[in-house]
Amino acid sequence: MVSVKDIAARCHVSVATVSKALNGYSDISESKRKLIKDTAQEMGYFPNAAAIALKTNRSYNIGILFEDAAGNGFTNEYYAQLLQAIKQEAESRGYDITFIYNKIGGRQVTYLEHCRYRGVDGVVMVCIDYNLPEVAELIKSELPVVTIDHVFDNAMSVSSDNGRGISELVKYVYDMGHRKIAFIYGDETSVTRDRLTGFYRTIDELGVVVPDEYVLQSSYRNPDKSKDCTAKLLDLKDPPTCILYPDDFAAIGGINEIKARGLRIPEDISVVGYDGISYSKVMEPSLTTVEQDTSKLGKTAAANLIRLIEKPKTTSLSREIIQGHVLIGKSVSRLKF
Repeated sequence: MVSVKDIAARCHVSVATVSKALNGYSDISESKRKLIKDTAQEMGYFPNAAAIALKTNRSYNIGILFEDAAGNGFTNEYYAQLLQAIKQEAESRGYDITFIYNKIGGRQVTYLEHCRYRGVDGVVMVCIDYNLPEVAELIKSELPVVTIDHVFDNAMSVSSDNGRGISELVKYVYDMGHRKIAFIYGDETSVTRDRLTGFYRTIDELGVVVPDEYVLQSSYRNPDKSKDCTAKLLDLKDPPTCILYPDDFAAIGGINEIKARGLRIPEDISVVGYDGISYSKVMEPSLTTVEQDTSKLGKTAAANLIRLIEKPKTTSLSREIIQGHVLIGKSVSRLKF
């Protein structure tokens, strides 16, 4: 690896002069600065990350906290797109990313300990059980943190407008003539609470009466559980005409149950999802869903974290809301009342 000492020897100058040239000091001539920089580039010199961190008190490395309880990990399209957007934005601003876990070399540690071990400047929480004590420890630490789709009082957050998204879905289904509307919702999270509130508020505004047995809890990205919930809804004496699922992937389980009973979508029953993954657009029939702006979510989270790292005194702990939109497919029939 090429060192500052190697460059100094090649240019016949002192190590101090090379350091000044590479770090933008003004007390050397432009010709000498150019010679040193050109030589450094020619020799393939890269600054040592540890040395930069020692000098600037910054590693230019941000942590990503991502643990998908459903076990789909990076194969989940929604999270894959979100992580890619974070990575692109961070790299465009000169930062690397490191995934944060609760183990180092097989030894159990807290997330905060791993962050300190890796020397990250801040953390984006993408997916995690936010009720864990070690998550609270990280939030309360000195590290800048931005959460996605979860809100803490003392951290920045970026969220999809889940309440509005589900509300627009319900209104679309209502406008298509449906009054028997069921909702299978996901795990107990702030996302779910926002969606449930949006659901109940909208059906109340529309004057729709939804019986308790039409609203069931399942899990996100879990087709097996949504299949079981769908079976319960279809077995009701007065089943719904439309079922809202927690996400597009979970909807697959419900759709399989519907088709296994010889029912047609949307002629016999309508279905809608959430997220707008690519599969929802090519399945037959195409799925009506809410397409989340994963690119904007990820890029905004990374940009806000870097702003908080670089300008902590002038950056407020804001909550930013990113709008999605209803993607109309062919999975909802038009009923006449």
